[in-house]
Amino acid sequence: MGGPRAAAAEDPGDPESVARAICLRALTGAAKTRQQLADLLERRGVPEDAAAAVLDRFGEVGLIDDAAFARAWVTSRQAGRGLARRALRAELRAKGVDGEDAEQALAQVDDEDERASARHLVERRFRALHRVDRATATRRLIGMLARKGYNGGLAAAVVREVLDEAASGDPDPDLAGEPGWDAEDG
Repeated sequence: MGGPRAAAAEDPGDPESVARAICLRALTGAAKTRQQLADLLERRGVPEDAAAAVLDRFGEVGLIDDAAFARAWVTSRQAGRGLARRALRAELRAKGVDGEDAEQALAQVDDEDERASARHLVERRFRALHRVDRATATRRLIGMLARKGYNGGLAAAVVREVLDEAASGDPDPDLAGEPGWDAEDG
C-alpha cells in the first residue's frame, strides 16, 4: 500500500513519526494553528512529548505559523463573510490563536472597513425585505449584523442610514430600483 516508509511512519514504536505523518496530512488541506494540531495529536493518542517535539520543529521550519494563519483568516472571513472584529476574535480564540498574533491580525480591519462591510451586508439583505414594514426590516437587519459580531450602535446606525436612503429615494446605485418606506413608517 504505502511501502516501507508509510509503515515506518505509522510504527507505534515511533510516536514522533506518527505525529509527523498526522500533522502533514492535516496541513495538506489547509493551514492549521499549533493548537489545532496539538488537539488533533492528543485525540490520536500521540504522547505529549512527541507531539511537542514535532510541533516545535514544524514551527521552526515554518509549517506552523499562527501569526500568518491569523492574518489570512481575518482577511478571508472579513471579506468573504463580512464578520466584525469581535466575531473574528472569537473565531481565532477558538482555533487557538489569541494574544498578540490575534490582535495584530485584527488590526488589519479598521473602523471604516467594518462599517463598509456592515453596510454592504445590509444593502444585500435589504433587497429581500422589500415586502415587510420598516420596523420588521430594522429588527431583522440589526439581528443579522449582531450575529456577525457587530455592536448594536454601529448596526443600528448603518441600518437606519440604508433605510433612510431607500425612503428618501437617494440615488444610491446599490439601492436603485428598491422600494422605500415613507418617513412616517419608522
